[in-house]
Amino acid sequence: MLQSGRMKKIVVFGGGTGLSTMLRGLKNYPVELTAVVTVADDGGSSGRLLDQYNIPPPGDIRQVMAALSDVEPLIERMFQYRFTTSDDLRGHSLGNLMLAALTDITGDFARAVEKMGQVLNIKGKILPAANQKITLHAELDDGTIVTGESKIPVYGRKIRRVYVSPQEVEPLPETVRSIEDADLIIFGPGSLYTSILPTILVRGIRDAVLVSKAKKVYINNLTTQEGETYQYTASEHVQALYDHAGSAFLDTVLLNDTDFETLLNGNEPPVVQLPVENDIEALKLLVPNIVLGDISTFSDGRIIHDANKVASWVMEYMKGKDVNKET
Repeated sequence: MLQSGRMKKIVVFGGGTGLSTMLRGLKNYPVELTAVVTVADDGGSSGRLLDQYNIPPPGDIRQVMAALSDVEPLIERMFQYRFTTSDDLRGHSLGNLMLAALTDITGDFARAVEKMGQVLNIKGKILPAANQKITLHAELDDGTIVTGESKIPVYGRKIRRVYVSPQEVEPLPETVRSIEDADLIIFGPGSLYTSILPTILVRGIRDAVLVSKAKKVYINNLTTQEGETYQYTASEHVQALYDHAGSAFLDTVLLNDTDFETLLNGNEPPVVQLPVENDIEALKLLVPNIVLGDISTFSDGRIIHDANKVASWVMEYMKGKDVNKET
C-alpha cells in the first residue's frame, strides 16, 4: 500500500525517442520519475565520443534530458543542436559535447549527468544503466555474432539473443534503490534489442527488477522494426523480454488498438510502417493482464505513441482503475 500523501514513484527503462516520448507525457503529472537509460549506443556522435574519451555514449541520455527539461524552448533547442559545417564538429550535438566535457571535469559520467540535469532543471532522475563503457553484441539465428549496437540492425537477420561486455558490469547503487522503491516499473516503447533489453542485461538491474514488488508494465511497440523485430507479434516482443531476463515478470502489456488507416486519414507516410500483430491468445499465456487502447497518433509523417494518451493511461492504471478494453 502507498503511504498517504506520498508521491508515487515510476521507473522507466529504455532509450532514444521511445523513452523520451513516454517521459514527455509523464513529466506533467505529480509523480517521482526515474529514467534508467541504455548506454550501449556506438554510432554517430555518441560513438565518436565513446572512442575518443572512453566514456559511456551520451546520445540516449541527452534525448531523455531534453524530454524532462523545464527550460526555455531555445535552451532545449541549443542543447539538441547538431553541428553541420565544421569538419571537427560535424555530426556532434552540443548536448553530447557538454556531457563529455562535464565527465572530463568531474571524472565520473553519472556525476556529469546529475550536474547537467541541474542545469536543465529536469523533472526526475536520469540514471545510466552502467557508469562505464559497455559493448552490445547480438547472436543471429545463423550463429553469427555482431558486435556494436549500430551494426546489429544492418544484418537484417532474426536475432537469437543480445548480451553485453563486460558481463560483470555493476549498476549504480542509486539505480537499484530506485527499482526497490518503485510503485510502477515501465519498459518501452522503443527498439527492443538495442534500447530496452540492454538496460536489463546489467545483472544487478535485472535481479532488482525480478524481485521488485512494483507493478511491471510493457508498453508494446506500434510497429515492427527492420533489422530487429521485423514481423514480430506482440507475444514475441514479450517473450524476448522474458528470455533475456530469465523469468516471466510482467503484470500488464499495453497494446495499440487504433487502426493505422484511420490514423493516416488518406496521408501517405514517407516510410512504410508495419503494425505489430496483437496475438491475444498467445499473450494470455505470458501476461496476466492485456490492455488495448487508443495510444497512437500520426505526426511528422510517422505513426508514433501519443505521449499524453499513454501517460494518462499510466496514471489511471496506478489508481487501479479498469481503463480501456481488457481481455
